[in-house]
Amino acid sequence: MCPADNGRGDAGLIPAAAGIGLRFPHHARVVQTRPAVAWFEVHAENYFGGGTVRRVLEAVRRDYPLSLHGVGLSLGSAEELEPRHLARLAELVRAIEPGLVSEHLSWSVLAGQYLADLLPLPMTEEALEVVCRHVEQTQERLQRRILIENPSSYLQFAHSSIPEWEFLAALSARTGCGILCDVNNIFVSCCNHGWDPSAYLEALPAGAVGEIHLAGHAQRTLADGSVVRIDDHGSPVASEVWELYDQALRRFGPRPTLIEWDTDIPPLEVLLDEAARAAAILSRQESRAHARAA
Repeated sequence: MCPADNGRGDAGLIPAAAGIGLRFPHHARVVQTRPAVAWFEVHAENYFGGGTVRRVLEAVRRDYPLSLHGVGLSLGSAEELEPRHLARLAELVRAIEPGLVSEHLSWSVLAGQYLADLLPLPMTEEALEVVCRHVEQTQERLQRRILIENPSSYLQFAHSSIPEWEFLAALSARTGCGILCDVNNIFVSCCNHGWDPSAYLEALPAGAVGEIHLAGHAQRTLADGSVVRIDDHGSPVASEVWELYDQALRRFGPRPTLIEWDTDIPPLEVLLDEAARAAAILSRQESRAHARAA
């Protein structure tokens, strides 16, 4: 079993509402104006040090629930987790007391060198054992459950033997971790590989899903005329992803939902508008649930 969550009481809980990813261009605006948004999520590694950005994070945490989303722990690396990285993450978790902590199903470290990408894993029993060991180590160090995000992918390993959705379900069952269901990643990967996105959602254990991500993606036409979708977080959420999000809420029920936007970052109002659209879909789902219960 994973360790019990520690938190700052109800003030630290992430509500089943729409939040946005807090990025550097919006720091000052958020601190000064306290916009009407339910919660924020940040990339944990950006705040490992002190200085101005850490003070901003502390100020935001005083006013909003906050989630930490890691991008560099490299849970899928065959080598052991980097102790200093894990220690710095643990210190940030202790100081900020976030409502949720999450990481990616990927690897990004080789022989002590960090690579500037979230690289895919072969979906094998050997890889599953490695990720389980690292998730358990992380949860023990942090003394809390973490969420693992499904990847966006552009290739499949010939020797993969476990479907991605089964890999995630097994990881959750073996370690007690939760799942961060990135709906855009599901759509991107399913389009690239010919999978059924609805079947992917149905295969995930509903009780393990603790958060949902939404983002935009790009399309590129290759020389052979085929189209690849790229998870670039640089545009509004696509209409097909909104539809899949509605399916996800029907499957899992209301969940904390985040709007991610990491490239070509627009004015804060654009992110707030995307969050408002997610909030409206959440509200419709809650109304449907109440109607069924009546």
